[in-house]
Amino acid sequence: MNPVHRVLDSNAGSAQVAPGLCALGVMTKAPRPGRVKTRLTPPLTSEEAAALNVCFLRDTTAALALTAGQGSAQGIGVYTPRGEESAYASILPPEFALLPQRGDGFGERLTFAATDLLGVGFASLCLIDSDSPTVPASAYARAVELLAQPGDRIVLGPSPDGGYYLIGLKEMHHRVFEEIEWSTERVAEQTIERVRELGVEFELLPTWYDVYDRATLRRLCDELLGERGADTSGYEAPATRCFLESVVAREGRGRIWPRIQD
Repeated sequence: MNPVHRVLDSNAGSAQVAPGLCALGVMTKAPRPGRVKTRLTPPLTSEEAAALNVCFLRDTTAALALTAGQGSAQGIGVYTPRGEESAYASILPPEFALLPQRGDGFGERLTFAATDLLGVGFASLCLIDSDSPTVPASAYARAVELLAQPGDRIVLGPSPDGGYYLIGLKEMHHRVFEEIEWSTERVAEQTIERVRELGVEFELLPTWYDVYDRATLRRLCDELLGERGADTSGYEAPATRCFLESVVAREGRGRIWPRIQD
């Protein structure tokens, strides 16, 4: 039986982690059918969507572990709901810890996650989505490198849909999570506006996509199952590729990866 990961306590003070580390915090909901990746049902069933979400988590945290293994960062599953800690025992790398989410809306949850990660002793943090399994490990390493440099700064990994897959902080700036039109194409734009209001230096990571509907699922299939050609910059995402290959092998490509009509 896999052990349950250590759970950090935001009320217990700042001596819970080694000094000087960057937290690589993946925002995650326990992968239960009907509760995750619902915009992918259809073409997927609820059970398949939950299984794909597990694959996304495995691949994202495996990429993060490559950076954390260099000794300057630690992976954290920032999860909800409380009481579902055992769900991650066979998903997250063993060296990852867990931190419960707090708050109601998405902006509140990000604010509390950043506050709590700094509160338990991390020197900096990245909040990372669990919908982008092919973000290259080099992007995460670059974020940690930037946050280790002297002086305050904010790091943003934008997505082509107008959101972001990563935000990194060295100090708690509540303003970057305020007055944001969440789940719209204006999220990254408005976040950058807030950073400029604060006068804090910021750095952009490479743009990368997240997977949340039929179109982005097709893009994922193109990347992982198609001819990779010269562009091999993305993380190989082996768990996600295996899942997609199994669906195509079982039912043909039409359900999740239809061919483009000429």
